[in-house]
Order: sequence, then structure tokens, then C-alpha cells
Amino acid sequence: MAISKDKKRAIIAKLNDAFAEAKSIAFVGFSKLTVKDVSRVRSELAKAGVKYYVAKKTLIKRALDERGYEGELPALPGEVAVAWTTDDVIAPSRGVYEHGKKLKGALALLGGVFEGAFMDAERMTAIATIPSMLVLRGMFANIINSPRTRFAIALSEVAKTKQ
Repeated sequence: MAISKDKKRAIIAKLNDAFAEAKSIAFVGFSKLTVKDVSRVRSELAKAGVKYYVAKKTLIKRALDERGYEGELPALPGEVAVAWTTDDVIAPSRGVYEHGKKLKGALALLGGVFEGAFMDAERMTAIATIPSMLVLRGMFANIINSPRTRFAIALSEVAKTKQ
């Protein structure tokens, strides 16, 4: 169904506003999703502070051209949606990646914009698999605490042999 020029301008303006405020953007490929699945994806992404919008590829490309990101826009085959956030830079790609695993190919990460440059699907998937900040802090605390723990174990073993 054809969209009027006024409607196209409104969609491009909405995308421009979204891309201006976004810290990172994920391009989402979707096919054969039920309304129930789409509703669940939207609500779970919204809980993570990620906004999700479906638009025509040509309108998305026009809005991206106006922003002037570095690099080359990745291929966007099929039906495309955009997920973005103003908070956690990894949240859009992580959310889409996790839902793509659950929905077994009905939802896929096609690429995105990270730190002002276009990224392909492979790089965005690598970004999506970065652990959350809470997990990273736990790993860091474990690394800091590990030498002390080993030292305490060694002293304990020495004490056992001396007795």
C-alpha cells in the first residue's frame, strides 16, 4: 500500500529524532512472526529501555543518510525494523540477539550503528554477546580477589604441614 508524502515525511522525521537521541542502533530482520511474538519482543525490549520501530527500508536509509554515519550501510534484506536506546549502548543488539535465539531465525540482527559508525551483523553479534556491566564487575572482583584467595590457601597448606 502506498504511503502519502506527508506520512513519509513524518516517518523520516520520527526516525531522525530517534537516531539523534540514540546511543546505538540495531537493524532487525524479521519474518514469519506472530502478533503474540512481536508484542512480547516489543514489551521485553521496552523493559530494557529499547525502542522498536518498523518502517520501510527506503525511509530508514534516507534518515540514516541525513545523520551521516561513518562506513557503509550493511545489507538490509527482507523486512526491517530498527531498535535503539538512549541508555545502555549494548541493550538493542543484546535484546534482538537474545530474542533471535528464542524465536529460532524469525528475528535476526542485520547490523547496526555503534559509536557513530555502521557495523555489519557479525560485529553487532559480537557486541551483543558482551556480558552485562553487573557480570563484568563480578568478573573483575573475582580477578582482584583471586591472588588473595590463593595466598590464603597456600598459607593454610603450609600451616597444615607444619603441625
